[in-house]
Amino acid sequence: MNYILGIDLGTSSLKGVVFDDKANFIGSSSASYDVYNPKKGYSEQDPNDWIKAFEKVVDNLNNSLNIKDNLVALSFSGQMHSLVLLDKNSIPLRKAILWNDVRNSKQCDYIMNEFSQDLLCMTNNIALEGFTLPKILWVKENEPKIYENVNKILLPKDYLRYYLTGKFNMDYSDASGTLLLDLKKHKWSDEILDKFEINKECLPDLVNSTDLIGSIREDLKKKYGFKNDVKVFAGAADNSASEIGSGVIGKENSMLLSIGTSGVILYPEKNVHNLYKGKLHFFNSINKNLYYSMGVTLAAGQSLSWFKNNFAKDESFGKLTENIDKISPGSDGLLFTPYLNGERSPYFDSKIRASFIGLDISHTKLHLVRSILEGITFSLKDNFEIINNSLDSKIDNIISTGGGSKNKDWLQIQADIFNKNILTIDIEEGPGLGAAMIAALGMGYYKNLVECSKAFIKYNNLIKPNLENVKIYEKLFKEYRKIYTNTKDICKNLSII
Repeated sequence: MNYILGIDLGTSSLKGVVFDDKANFIGSSSASYDVYNPKKGYSEQDPNDWIKAFEKVVDNLNNSLNIKDNLVALSFSGQMHSLVLLDKNSIPLRKAILWNDVRNSKQCDYIMNEFSQDLLCMTNNIALEGFTLPKILWVKENEPKIYENVNKILLPKDYLRYYLTGKFNMDYSDASGTLLLDLKKHKWSDEILDKFEINKECLPDLVNSTDLIGSIREDLKKKYGFKNDVKVFAGAADNSASEIGSGVIGKENSMLLSIGTSGVILYPEKNVHNLYKGKLHFFNSINKNLYYSMGVTLAAGQSLSWFKNNFAKDESFGKLTENIDKISPGSDGLLFTPYLNGERSPYFDSKIRASFIGLDISHTKLHLVRSILEGITFSLKDNFEIINNSLDSKIDNIISTGGGSKNKDWLQIQADIFNKNILTIDIEEGPGLGAAMIAALGMGYYKNLVECSKAFIKYNNLIKPNLENVKIYEKLFKEYRKIYTNTKDICKNLSII
């Protein structure tokens, strides 16, 4: 029996997910690492910690599953945008600057003032603090001695793959999140590189997610005790891997809804277009000819975690959300906007802050909890509406994954607010599943992604919308959408008092 390994290099941990060549789940392991916050707004990681976490995961999987005798292939999912800079000896010059680092607002403003329309035309995205280009410009301006010694610019999973194979590459899904890729031409943009004086030689070769990069180095093969030559395939950005691991590609009239710390609504796109005009993200998918659009709520599950940690520390999430079905839809006139960290799409406003609107003396803790779940879902519907209004066909199903798919009452809220059928996945292994599927496709176990999805992914029963609740939520959503417009100036003024 042959094993394949999906590696998900996330923001807080690295997870390894093992399947056999018949798409049977074998097991998994994870290892955490630190995030460093040396100053307010800074978020960094040591690339060496990713290697240590990988080795710990392999060691755990060897001990529990004896993968060393059966492993034949692996691939990756990785956190997007985070900047890794290597010197001429391929040693990291500094800690990686992560996607959630916001020190580069000045550089974002500069990019948009100098190049906004050209950037949007070539990349289908606008400059935000999370993207890679403004991080590069921050280093260039603030750490010139480090920048002078840059020989390679990579993203996290690309650095780990380099460590395993000795080869430099970046797949299109991650490259499209750097603001350096011309989506239409499928190549690094000479115009952007020239404009911001970035050496093209520092960028790795572009590949599709399923491309074979090489095999694990002979010295590492011996170190880990692998019996076979383990083939290494390029992998994908975490959201693209989630798209693959949810089966939404090839599933007609469906979208992906993923609620973790942040929240994502994602739709597979067949062609490059600019209907969203920068209000949503637009990235490459598993290869250079496939794409997806994506809306993001910054503090989705984090809003619930914030409430729990501050007002119900001793309660589990299960206990906290128990009996929310006893509260009527709309939480008896209470609305919550989940703008605890500002908001990403469709507002792209770092100054906006969260609100409870309509709070009165009759409201209980359970009302607040339900309104938080409703507010997170309303925020994601804000993005859903932009996509849905651009489509010729009707969306029938939403595939719900992440923490938001674990609570039956929240799933019903999702069905009612979106007025769509909600599907969940039987065995959900997140982006790591998508990474394993990429390895399976690379090995030729399946003819195409649709066939691969049928083998790996099984869905649970549909959650259908309650039409009475749908009518209530349609009215409430109209009121919800007024909150941003009517509070943005207040929040901006509060931020400078």
